[in-house]
Amino acid sequence: MTPTSPTGTPTPNRSQGTYKIPALRLLSEITSSLSSENNLEELLERFLGTLIKLAGADAGAVRVLTADGKKLRLVGALGLPPEVVERERYIKLECGVCGEAARSRQPFQYSADVQICSERASLDYFGHRCQHVVAVPLRYKGKLLGVYNLFMAHDRGVPEEVTLLFHSISEHLGMALENARLTRENLRITLMNERQMLAGEVHDSLAQTLAFMKMRLPLLRKAVEKGDQEKATKYLDDLSQALDSSYSGLRGLISNFRNRMDSRGLLHALQELVDNFQERTGISLDFNNHTPDLNLSPDQEVQVFHIVQEALANIWKHSQAQHAKVTMVLEDGEYVISIEDDGIGLPQHLDESSGQMHFGLNIMRERAHRLGGDIAVHGRQDRGTRVALSFPAGKREPRP
Repeated sequence: MTPTSPTGTPTPNRSQGTYKIPALRLLSEITSSLSSENNLEELLERFLGTLIKLAGADAGAVRVLTADGKKLRLVGALGLPPEVVERERYIKLECGVCGEAARSRQPFQYSADVQICSERASLDYFGHRCQHVVAVPLRYKGKLLGVYNLFMAHDRGVPEEVTLLFHSISEHLGMALENARLTRENLRITLMNERQMLAGEVHDSLAQTLAFMKMRLPLLRKAVEKGDQEKATKYLDDLSQALDSSYSGLRGLISNFRNRMDSRGLLHALQELVDNFQERTGISLDFNNHTPDLNLSPDQEVQVFHIVQEALANIWKHSQAQHAKVTMVLEDGEYVISIEDDGIGLPQHLDESSGQMHFGLNIMRERAHRLGGDIAVHGRQDRGTRVALSFPAGKREPRP
C-alpha cells in the first residue's frame, strides 16, 4: 500500500525513485487549492506535512514575512516540541539557514550548522534531536515572502527530483503570498476611499447645514431678547427648514451606505436597484442598456451606482412622477447615463441657473468629478426632469 502525506498526497518511494506522479499530484493539489482557499496561512500549514515526507524530515515549520519585513512569523509546525514552538514564534529574517535562504537564489538551503538555532532558542533540541535544517524559500520576483523549515535528525540528503519540486512549490506559494498581500492592500485602499467619500458626503449634506444653523441661533437669540417677533419667526423658520434638510440628508447617507452594490458588478446592481425602486415607490421604472461593452473599474462602478441611486431617490422624494427610466449609451468615446422622469420638473430653488443646488446634486457632482466627467440637470420639454452623467470610456485612475 502506498503511504500518504497528511494532505492525502502519495509519498514517493525512494528506492524506486518514483517522484514524477506524486509531484504532479502535489502541484495540481496546490494549484487547485490556491483558487479556493480563503485562509492562505491554513493552506501553507496544510502542505507542511507533505514537504516533511518528501524531504524525509522528522519535523517542520512554515513561516511568513512580517509586515515590517524584518522577521519571520511562525504560522504552523509539525513534530516540534512545544517549548521549541513557543521560542520560535518570531525569528529575525537574517538568522541562520533562513537568512541564507533569503539571500540565495537557490530553491532550498541545506545546513548542518544548527548552532545558531540552538543559541537562539536556548534549547537542546537543536544539535541533539535535530542535526540538519532545510529551508525552502517562498519567493515572488526574487523577494522572500515566507519559508518552510524542515528539521532532520540524520543526514539523509534531499534527492534532486525533490529539489526541483521544492522550486515549483516555492514559485506557486510565493505568488499566492504576494496576491494575498496585494488583496489586503487593495482592501485597505478601498476602505480609505470609502471613508474619504463618507467624510465628503457628511460635509456636503450635514456640516454646511449645521454651520448655517449655528449662525442663525445668535440672530434668533438677539431677536427674542429685543422682542422682534417678525425676525424671531423668520430665524425660527430658517432653523426648522435646516433641521429638516439635515435629517433628510442623514437618512439619505444611511440609506446609501446600507445598500451596498451587488458584488457581481454594476449591471446586476442597477437591475436590482430598479426592481427594488418599483416595489418600494410604485413608480414604474425602465432600465435600458445600449452599451456594447461596459468596461469599468470597480471604483468607477461604485461611483456610477451611487449617482444613479441618488438620482432615483430625488425622483421619489420630489418629482411626483408616475414613470421614470434609466438609459446607458456609449457615444463618441463617452458613457452617458441618463435618469429621466415625467414628474413636475425642477423647482426653482433646485434650478442650476439659480445657483442653489440641492445637497444630493452636489454629492453627485463630486462623484462625477472622480469619474473625470460631469452631471447635467435640466427640465424636459414636455414634462419632468433629466439627469445625465457623462464620463470618458476606458478604465483610468479616479481623480483625487
